[in-house]
Amino acid sequence: MEKKPPSARTEASPVSPALLLAAVLLLNAVLYLGLNGLYTSSGRAETDSGLCPFGYFRLGAGKNCSPWLSCEAIGREVRRLKCVGEGAVKKAFLSEWKENKVVISQLTNSELKEDFLHGLKMLKALQSKYVVRLLGYCEQQFTILTEYHPLGSLRGLNETLHIPKYKGMNTWHRRLMLAIDYVSIIRYLHSSPLGTLVMCDSNDLEKVLSQYLLTSDFHVLVNDLDALPLVNRSAGKLVKCGHRELRGDFVAPEQRWPYGEEVPFEDDLMPPYDEKTDIWKIPDVTNFFLGHVEGSDIVRLHLFDIHAACKKTDPAERPSAQQVLDTYRKVLILLIREAAVPGTREML
Repeated sequence: MEKKPPSARTEASPVSPALLLAAVLLLNAVLYLGLNGLYTSSGRAETDSGLCPFGYFRLGAGKNCSPWLSCEAIGREVRRLKCVGEGAVKKAFLSEWKENKVVISQLTNSELKEDFLHGLKMLKALQSKYVVRLLGYCEQQFTILTEYHPLGSLRGLNETLHIPKYKGMNTWHRRLMLAIDYVSIIRYLHSSPLGTLVMCDSNDLEKVLSQYLLTSDFHVLVNDLDALPLVNRSAGKLVKCGHRELRGDFVAPEQRWPYGEEVPFEDDLMPPYDEKTDIWKIPDVTNFFLGHVEGSDIVRLHLFDIHAACKKTDPAERPSAQQVLDTYRKVLILLIREAAVPGTREML
């Protein structure tokens, strides 16, 4: 009887589960970043192909686009359920429209109606995959209708990740992806269809986190666009975030009163600044995203240089949001590759 060659009897070596997991993570990251890159390479305003034409919206798994709801339609078809939040400008109500949960935002301070209307203008103009979906509005009644996201603002991220249902999301790579989403939004605002916009509602970490929503599929959307002034360098137009003195290390150095304690603050004497104030704050926000899970310190180590650049005192020396985003993406891919090679992390 003829013997089979040894190669025919050789069995394939079992694949390490850790290697399989790393391969899956790497594939997911490549797909995630590759799809994200479709929006950055295009000359258009990063409009999601799943979105409807301007003035229309689609909810959930629905295939048809509906026109933004008018004052009459909101009054007739939308039922308020309960208050779910309140800020300086408006109050938010969980509501229902055709068996869909939605949110009605209502102006609460008439002195801030210009801020409210500015936020509505921005919301209409910036509809994209980065911005909460607008469903309708009524300027006469200072009412805005948007999509509902049950996980709420980013302030509750850590609490959400400790819920048994979401504990599987509490990993360094998922947290880094959330930071990538955040920086993607900043990059979008800095190169928006309207020009370079500065996220001014960002004087402390809690305030920043309250401006963004966490979606059920764990992405980040910007929700509050009430304070979004325009930088126009060609016209020599810079911005100031409000008319009061800003203090603390969270705000950028150029946002602080430059003339010392002996000179009382005067808004007219306060120098304006540009969008690099947003860059200064990125490391602090990302530090919150990363939390204290296994692997997060390794991520921080890899982001050390770009974060140090973000904290340059001279705004002109800070990187652009695009440069920060590119670095974050490279670090995500690099670290997932390292996780696939045993012993790599010990070598760092």
